[in-house]
Parts: sequence; C-alpha cells; structure tokens
Amino acid sequence: MIRFDQELNSEQYAAATAGEGPLLVLAAAGTGKTRTLVYRVAYLVEKGIDPGRILLLTFTNKAAREMLDRAVQLVGTHVGGMWGGTFHHMANRILRQNAAAIGYSPNFNILDREDTLTLIRQCVKECKFENRDFPKPDVLASLFSLAANTEGSVLKVALDHFKGEIDPADVERVGQLYLARKTRQGVMDFDDLLVWGLKLFRDHPDILERYRMRFQYTLVDEYQDTNAIQSEWVDRIAAGTRNLLVVGDDFQSIYSWRGADFRNILSFPQRYPGCQIFKLETNYRSVPEVLTVANACIAGNPEQFQKTLKSTRPAYHRPVLVRLADGSAQASFVAEQIQEFRRAGYKAADIAVLYRAHFHAMELQLAMTRGKLPYVITSGVRFFEQAHVKDVCALLRPIQHPGDELAFQRVLQLLPKVGERTAAKIWGLLGHRFQPQSPEDGAVVEKALPPAARELWKKLRTLWASFRQDEQGHNAGELLRQWIELHYRHYAMNTFDNYERRLEDLEELVGFTSRYTTLDQLLSEIALMSNLDSDAAAGAAVPPVGVRLSTIHQAKGLEWPVVILLWVNEGMFPSARSVADSPEAEAEERRLFYVAVTRAKDELIFCAPEVRRMADGGMMHTVPSRFIREIPKNLLTEKRVNMPFFKW
Repeated sequence: MIRFDQELNSEQYAAATAGEGPLLVLAAAGTGKTRTLVYRVAYLVEKGIDPGRILLLTFTNKAAREMLDRAVQLVGTHVGGMWGGTFHHMANRILRQNAAAIGYSPNFNILDREDTLTLIRQCVKECKFENRDFPKPDVLASLFSLAANTEGSVLKVALDHFKGEIDPADVERVGQLYLARKTRQGVMDFDDLLVWGLKLFRDHPDILERYRMRFQYTLVDEYQDTNAIQSEWVDRIAAGTRNLLVVGDDFQSIYSWRGADFRNILSFPQRYPGCQIFKLETNYRSVPEVLTVANACIAGNPEQFQKTLKSTRPAYHRPVLVRLADGSAQASFVAEQIQEFRRAGYKAADIAVLYRAHFHAMELQLAMTRGKLPYVITSGVRFFEQAHVKDVCALLRPIQHPGDELAFQRVLQLLPKVGERTAAKIWGLLGHRFQPQSPEDGAVVEKALPPAARELWKKLRTLWASFRQDEQGHNAGELLRQWIELHYRHYAMNTFDNYERRLEDLEELVGFTSRYTTLDQLLSEIALMSNLDSDAAAGAAVPPVGVRLSTIHQAKGLEWPVVILLWVNEGMFPSARSVADSPEAEAEERRLFYVAVTRAKDELIFCAPEVRRMADGGMMHTVPSRFIREIPKNLLTEKRVNMPFFKW
C-alpha cells in the first residue's frame, strides 16, 4: 500500500489523488511534474482501475519509458497493460488496428527521413523544377511538416518562409504531388500519423466511440507543447468519460515555431467547464533568490495562469548582473569565471552557458579554445564548423592560399548546376592552383562552367577583384557581405529550413572579420579553432566532459548548479527579429527567458555587454534586455567589470 500523503507534498498529493472529471495540473519549473503523473497512475491502479484502460501520452519515448518504469516500481509489473507512449506512437497503434477505414493496409510503411527526402526529390523532378533554382528537399520537408502540424496550407507556409522569392504555388504543387504519391503507395511519413489519426476519429465516430469506451482515463504530459492536431485528438478521445488529466506549464511554452500552441493549455478551463485546477509551485531545484528573479521576470506576460515558485532550499545570494565593455570582454570574463567556479569546487559539467542564438557564443568558443577549457555544445556543431559558416569563409581562403583545393571546390559547388565532379575537373584544368584575382584563372573556370553558373561567376570574380589589404587592414568583411547579398542569402533560403538563424550567424561573422589587421590573422584564428577542437577530440578515448554551451531551447528540461546567460541585451535577447513579429512573440521570448533562469540551481549570472560590434566594423551601444529591466533592482547584484576592449 502506497502512503501517498507521506510520499508527496500537499500540492502533488491533491493532484495525484483527485477525483473524476477534467483536471488541469499547472506544474511550474522544478516542482515534481513527473513524480505527480507517476503517482497518479499508481493511485488509479490502487483504486482498482484496469491499467489497460489508462492512456498516457508524452512527447518523447524517453519520458514514456521513465514514467512506465517508475510506475512499475510503485505498483508492480501488472501496470504493463497500460497504453503509454508518444502521440505518434499511439496514433500509429490505433491506425494499424483500423487501417482499412482510411484505405490503408494494416502493415503500411512509415517513411524515414531519407525515404521522405527521396520521394520529395522525385516529386520536384516530376514537376520539372529540378532544372531551375528551387528549394532543396530538406527545406520542402520542413515546410510540409509545419503545414501538417498546424493544419495550415502549404501555400501560406511557403509564402511566410520565402517571402516572395520563390513562387509558393510551385511549392504547393510539389506538396500536392507528394501527398498523392504517398496515398498511391500506401505509405505515411511521421506527420501523417497525427494527421490520419485525427482524420480517423473525425470521419468514423463508431471507431472513436470504441476508444472512448476503452480509455477510462487519459493523462497528457507537457500539455503546453501540444499542437492543434494533438489537442483535438485528445479532446475527442477523452470526451466520453471526461476523465482527462493534463500536466503542463504555460510559463514554459517556447515552441510555437514548430507548431505548438500555448492557447491549448490556456483555453482548457473554457473547453472543460468545471475542471479542477491544481498548481505545483514548490520548487526543489533552485535557491530562493533565483526563484524570486524567475517570478519577477515572468510576471510581465499578459495571458497566463499566475504561479509563484517557492523554494525548499535555504537562502543563498542574489543572482548577478555583470556589465561589460563588449562581446570580447564578455568572453574573457566568462572564461575566467568558469575557472573561478572550478577552483571553488564545481566540476566543469556543473556549469552551463546559455544563449538565445548560436552566434552569441562565437567569441566565448574562441576564448575557451585558447584557454584549453573543456566544453561541449548542445546547440549543434561549433560555430566555425557549421556548414553555412564554412561556405562563406571558403571565399577568403584561396586569396591567402591559392592551393586550397577544398575551399575552391566548396565555393564552386555553391554555383548553379556545379557538383563534385565538375568542381574536381575544373581544379585539374587549373593545374591544382587558383588565384581569385587572376584574370587568366578566372577565364579558365568560366569557360569550363555550365552555362547556368557563368553569370554568377562573373559577379564573383568582380567581388574577388575588389579585395584589398594594406597596413590599415582589409575589406574581407565587405567582400563576404556582398557575396551574401549577391547569392548566399538566396542559397541559404533554398538550402536550410532555419535560414534566418543562419543569416544572423553570418552577419556576426562579417563583423568578426574587422577585428583582425590581416587576412592571415583572421584565417589562422579560424583554423586554430577547428584544429584545436579536432586534436582534443582525437586524443580523447571518450567524449570529453566539459562546460555545457547551449541555446535555451535545447536546455529546456535540464538543470545545472551554475548557469551563465550571455548577451542579455535588447536586440539580442529578446531577439529583435522575434519581437518585431507580434506581441505574442514578445511573450514567448519572456517565457524563454524564464526557462533560462529556472535552469540554475545555485549560481546565476547575467552578462550584458555595453557595445556590440556591427557587420560594417562599427560599434553600436546596447542596453540591458527589457527582461532584466523589469526585475526589481534589489533582486540582483550588479557589477561592472572594467575589462578593456579585447586586443586582437
């Protein structure tokens, strides 16, 4: 017999042992959400509910396994009859039991990512778009996925993405053909599981009624992250008994860009009149001073269920706001502060540096590499190892090193209709050496290029011819900026689904070039970054354990004793591009800030440089983020670090 009242706090106990009907559990950060859900399952089983009549929906297989394993530990193996898993897993299971109703075979195939891209590529070819400037299958797949998950039109999604540079009707045509081919072949992609799962319930009320009768209780984890399809699917299946428990935190809804709609959790009381609402506000993670800041920063959002985090830990000291000269001073300060924390007894893995966008950590990566500080990146590959950064930097490398075959071929393959074989052939014609400012070399390449690439090549030669370097410096940044505007912006739009974020990286890269007097210094620094990283990785028998560098989106659900937040400045966090969209976007940025704050257990440091170097080499004065300015001053300790501007 489980003593629920002794094993749960009063908030958790009330939610886990609630009676019948719809239940909304608002679980603030670090308050034991998973524990409450697991004990709810145990409570239902102890009441005599057949586990086979319980449906538990999660967002990851890992979360589902963890909850089911913990439930088994509490009530024994007979809980194994419960249906538990991700929305996609459950939709797949139900679809296979009723495939004939939607015209599919019960053993229909699910396309993996590679198969999806292959089929889209075939559709582009059938539409005869492959011989012109057209988005890559990766980008098309992401657009089709967003349209499916938001029940929106491919036409509108394409218009929003390409902003008129690609005819959205052409993208829609490929999407229609892709849908027709999947239907004809009797296959589904990952998103189709949700789309067809909802269509099954909408079009076949008799089948829906069977599942309503089967599942007496439905439990949903991370409800704030549901999209339109998932929310309606849950509403339909739970409409029979109305024994629906959803757990989530509207304060942590940060995934609207992939279709999640926080209004699903906000509207729950209207959709389920008379529902019971429970708040989990007792936090076991963070010191009270961190939670006071978290409560203050989220209070500015207009639409939300108000919750106040309360700490179970003793008083500590206030989070720190550090004012610094610029991004370089910030990087030097953070690197030194990490050393201080390590000397104080924290392990490198106890420390996380978080940021709004990947390029915010560029200077820090350089500082940590120079200082041989171990670090791992959750948010993707290291800055100078990213494909778009390497693409653009390749434009500079042949100027300094005419024998750089890899850089030359990389640039060439950015041109229309130029692949590996053509690039290799041209390199051979050049005698394995290319000088960008040589008219003779340029003419050899132009003659060998396919006609579709020649006009762009002429413009590129003009850019290379404009490169200069003297004792005052060089104009590498201007060269890159013009190349981005001339071609790479459009190339990125057709190549990467997150092209806007990548263009932000490149804008920062352009500004970065102005810090070096010579092109050799610039390219040596970039090469040093990559080579030191490679040496460290090659010499390690296991992946190194180091300081975690991560975007805040990637950090959700994690926690560290020490958290340092970079570039807490207007225009950086919140992102200028995001807040320009709508008031709802600003609210989501504030929720993202709240997520960052609540990752910290002990130490929390905000870094706010006073100057940002711009792409044209100039400097722009910055002010602390509105999210910082909204926090009462007595909740933070403010320090000004008088570091000089970094000497490059």
